[in-house]
Amino acid sequence: MNFDQARFSRDDEYEPLLSEKDSTTVEVDSEGVLPDDLTRDELTLPALSEPQLARHYTRLSQMNYSVELGPYPLGSCTMKYNPSFTEDVAADPNAGVHPDRSDRTIQGTLGLLHGLQEYLADIGGMDAVTLQPPAGAAGEFTGILVAKAYHESRGDDRSEIIIPSSAHGTNFASAAMAGYDVVELPSDDDGRVDMEALDAAVSEETAALMLTNPNTLGLFERDIVDIAELVHDAGGLLYYDGANLNALLGRARPGDMGFDIMHYNVHKTFATPHGGGGPGAGPVGVVEELAEFLPSPMVRETAAGYEQYEPESSIGKVHGFAGNWLVLVKAYAYIARLGDAGLADASAKAVLNANYLASQLDLDVPYGPFHHEFAATSGDRDAADVAKRMLDYGVHPPTTKWPELVSQAMLTEPTEVEDKASLDDLAHAFNAAYADSDEALETAPSKTSARRIDQVSAARNPRLSWRALGDDE
Repeated sequence: MNFDQARFSRDDEYEPLLSEKDSTTVEVDSEGVLPDDLTRDELTLPALSEPQLARHYTRLSQMNYSVELGPYPLGSCTMKYNPSFTEDVAADPNAGVHPDRSDRTIQGTLGLLHGLQEYLADIGGMDAVTLQPPAGAAGEFTGILVAKAYHESRGDDRSEIIIPSSAHGTNFASAAMAGYDVVELPSDDDGRVDMEALDAAVSEETAALMLTNPNTLGLFERDIVDIAELVHDAGGLLYYDGANLNALLGRARPGDMGFDIMHYNVHKTFATPHGGGGPGAGPVGVVEELAEFLPSPMVRETAAGYEQYEPESSIGKVHGFAGNWLVLVKAYAYIARLGDAGLADASAKAVLNANYLASQLDLDVPYGPFHHEFAATSGDRDAADVAKRMLDYGVHPPTTKWPELVSQAMLTEPTEVEDKASLDDLAHAFNAAYADSDEALETAPSKTSARRIDQVSAARNPRLSWRALGDDE
């Protein structure tokens, strides 16, 4: 820490810097201005000078952990470092263009959007890409709506979408929101798609199979060609969840595997910020047969320049204008800076880092060979307790207790940005926390600014207020 933390310690260990909170109560004279039931006689407000406020938030920021301080090995999240040069590009005044301006006056903007469409189509092996969806989950939903429109255009009213049990929860939600029944597909003993179960599940009611490849255990679906053939023979579509695309960059393309639709998580694969709710971007790519159903507007190049247009059978808009423009600018800048060789190098190092880190752990990794991430197990120790104890060793822990296929899972993805020293520090924290006493695990974390909380109560009854927890409201 960059300050004397003891100065700020209080009996209430759940509210760091509580002593710096101050308030004042002022009387309010609103008689006759508004009805009595809409007024109050006094109002309590924060009472801080500007230096107090600046120092308070600076000290809070010093208590936070960030990717600028160390790795975020959250499995299936790809929490890679966001290079600052993309922020500089997005901050260029020339990027501040009003979206209602005519096409002829924003040729540079449209050129960049068209270029990003082309970049993503080439990376994914798709024929057309929409940039409009504002997040990965929104991209999923958009992709499923495109699939639905495709089947309806053929007079084919299908009712089911097949999803592996190890899939991301948003897959199930997107399918249900689009009005489909979800058929859950079990994994085989190797952690991959159970081909016999898939054969039994596919029918004339199958609209699509949603699949992540590599899957959430980091395993590549070796039967992907057979899977695609099975789904296509039944008239269904194959949907690619782009959450783990970072493992394939420059080395394999979903379109070449037989996928018809995919979404890209630019906050994972292309290093735009994880928005914590926004803004984000989740572009969707499709094969030529589905391009006419993509959201409007799209951007195309003509002899006269770039123009926006509406696909022939578009499902309509799923977000304002062309999407979250500045996020898309950052993704374009990242791809352009790395180029083909850089993207391929990123995926290679992501896989190398995950395998090196796993080799240094005392925990068992039951499924392999894996690519960019792995699911270790803490065995008879509670994975959440081990994760909380890792905080005391100065690192951020991995995703815990998911996927459920691994008991007490610790799903870990270091990404390509970490060097050997960083991975060694992370391995040390893993092993030390895993070997700690029951008492240490059950009370962890003990060295962080805020201590262990009741997670259930915090989730169900959050107190999101500047007031102290004990104050009456």
